[in-house]
Amino acid sequence: MRRRHRRRLLGRAPAPLAARLYAPRRPNARLLSVQPITLTLFSDPGCPWAYSASPAFAALRWRYGDQLDWRLVLIGLTERAQQYVDRGYTPERQARGYRNFRRYGMPFATQPKPRVAATSRACRAVIAARMQDPALGEAAFRALQLMQFTTTLLLDEDADLAAALRRVNGLDAIATVGRIDDRDVVRAYEADRALARTAEGSPTAFQGKAASTDGPVRYTAPSVIFERDGRRLEAGGFQTIEAYDVLIANLDPTLSRRPAPSDPLEALEEAPNGLATAELAEIMRTSPHPADRGAAEEALIGSAARGDVVRVPTGDDAIWLARSYVDDSARFLRASSIAAASGVVPLVATS
Repeated sequence: MRRRHRRRLLGRAPAPLAARLYAPRRPNARLLSVQPITLTLFSDPGCPWAYSASPAFAALRWRYGDQLDWRLVLIGLTERAQQYVDRGYTPERQARGYRNFRRYGMPFATQPKPRVAATSRACRAVIAARMQDPALGEAAFRALQLMQFTTTLLLDEDADLAAALRRVNGLDAIATVGRIDDRDVVRAYEADRALARTAEGSPTAFQGKAASTDGPVRYTAPSVIFERDGRRLEAGGFQTIEAYDVLIANLDPTLSRRPAPSDPLEALEEAPNGLATAELAEIMRTSPHPADRGAAEEALIGSAARGDVVRVPTGDDAIWLARSYVDDSARFLRASSIAAASGVVPLVATS
């Protein structure tokens, strides 16, 4: 199987050169170094609920920085595409579902994919990146989420995985995909997969937010376990930012809590991977009322007009990057494989 996938990877015409959109996240040095709260995030690049939680997670990273120590555990939702087919999934059904998920703010494309795809190989690609550096694993996960939900590329096609991972700074995409079937990567994936299937009797299961689609009761994406000094709290499945925030407050009310920025550029300067409009809106929220996506976009348009940020069309929305992360914005926009695969090619560069 490994040789067959490598032949498929190497035999396909190379994707257009894409700008380096994704980079390992920079530590937030402005927050005081303390014993962090450990967050174990159970997720999968093929889960739209997990992807839709991105605004909440972006806000947590902004507010608490290095006081939170994130650990990504890959669930491995499916080993074979046939598992989805047997459950009644079709490309059309998935595309219609993505349209419904737009209410949560993240970019989605609704062009049906050629077929449904399993997530195992994508999970193992993330693990192969993570084994080089956890920050590379995080950036790879982000790249594959955007590939899954804003393009017609497939999570179980090695050439498609490599095309998405080429946008991760510091990662050899072909070498990473070539390690998907390596014994140590498979062993690490099976360990993640087993840990994700330990939800029986948990608070997540109590809330009805666990699943047993392939045997053992598992955590659904994006379940998060918060741990500090022997204390453990769970936020099972999809939750709001308020649910996460109250758990953190109960674990340690002495943490530094950074206020929302008034300018989106402040957040983008700490986000080399870029941020979607909804993520910036959540970061900039200052009240209990829902995030004001319109106000965030107004501010972003102003920043783009001043040349401080670059907008990359993605799905039905965009990913925004600080100008400092774009070496050549005109070439970046023209070459962006996310924009091209989304069916949106910008006519001119922002300047």
